[in-house]
Amino acid sequence: MGPQSVQPETLEERLIYWAIVGTWGFWLLGALYVLSPLLGFGLVAIVIARALGLTGEPEMPRLAPAAVVWVLGMVAMLVALVVAHVDFELGLAQTIKSMFGWGKGWALLAVFILAGSAMRIRAEVVYRATGILAAQTLVIAPVFVLAGTIGLPAELYVSPLRAIGGPGPEFFDVSLYTIDDTSGRLRWRFFAPWSTAAAFLAGIGFMFALYDRLPAWKVVGIVSAVVVCIMAGSRLSVVAMPVMLVMVIAISNARRPVVLAGIGLIAAALVLMSDEVVMAYQDLNEAFTAARAASSRVRATLASIAYHRWITEAPVFGHGIVERGPKLVHYMAIGSHHTWHGLLFVKGAVGFVALAVPLAWSFVELSLKAQADRVARAALGVVIAVIVFSFGDNLEIVAYLVWPGLVVVGIAHGRALRNPYVAYLGQASGSRSSLAPTSA
Repeated sequence: MGPQSVQPETLEERLIYWAIVGTWGFWLLGALYVLSPLLGFGLVAIVIARALGLTGEPEMPRLAPAAVVWVLGMVAMLVALVVAHVDFELGLAQTIKSMFGWGKGWALLAVFILAGSAMRIRAEVVYRATGILAAQTLVIAPVFVLAGTIGLPAELYVSPLRAIGGPGPEFFDVSLYTIDDTSGRLRWRFFAPWSTAAAFLAGIGFMFALYDRLPAWKVVGIVSAVVVCIMAGSRLSVVAMPVMLVMVIAISNARRPVVLAGIGLIAAALVLMSDEVVMAYQDLNEAFTAARAASSRVRATLASIAYHRWITEAPVFGHGIVERGPKLVHYMAIGSHHTWHGLLFVKGAVGFVALAVPLAWSFVELSLKAQADRVARAALGVVIAVIVFSFGDNLEIVAYLVWPGLVVVGIAHGRALRNPYVAYLGQASGSRSSLAPTSA
């Protein structure tokens, strides 16, 4: 099948394809927060049914070791949650509510990676569906800009699905734009609960666009990602996309002598110019902070509160639930805006390790596979995006939104590790030797 005719073939591909392509429609219904858990656990139910032989499939699904590690890590999250609720005597009702929250948050990380590794899903289908979503976003973006410019109501309505329960109304509302609390500027969050989450998903879409084999879809995906990041006003995305691109190219070509030599030269130059490098970093950090100084102050204060209360009150299993912050941080939840501080505060050291270990496993395994596997390179870009945005957002809250990236990570984990030197020699004998992400 050629790159211009990428169509879903299996049941799982059709479910994923239409869930992505229909994102804007589900957003109008306020159903995105509900859709992702249903899809994720539905896919896992299919995997289990096939494993038990209930579907008559000739081949049983096989779980990649990385998927097992992710499942164990997220189960550890659940254990930490229950123990913390018992420690702080939060009651059975709150414990059950928090367990449902875990199922719609942290559990989805393992669920979609497991589904991607165990099911017949082609990464190209996910790329193309994301490209179609990107094209839809480019068409809709001018409407959002016009709405904010002429002063139409920011929030149109909140879906009745809000009654199901969730972190807040912003997960179920249909909003055309937002006004930044600290700067008063217009920002757009598209179908995400807030602007940084929209930029996070745009970063993943950017990586998928690089690996779509059809040039037209590459252009659409890249342009859409840039537009979303600019309209979202996310400072983190300005750093994330270049970091993703450079790291994927460098890591996936680490077998090449020219890359190794380049890394060595850069390292030597950094050592010789250490003072200048430190000063340049400080200047960039100050400029990054000054871009939205009030927001940076709130984030720093939230981080300080979360860390202090974690280390002094609940270092092992955390507090179990988020707590409303003081007026100093505009009553934002303690541990929000930062995955790692949030984990320490809510789930303690156990929760911190439960995410760090699977994330490190994925990074190392995909770095090795990326030497000779195109899908692994895209998945590595997703993992890098997850790492970068984990310092500016809460992965638990946005897992329902970035699940296409998790599916591709699972697909890559389910693929065999190929010999990079065989792939390199095969490519060297041909006419292409580019270091670009689209090679090999």
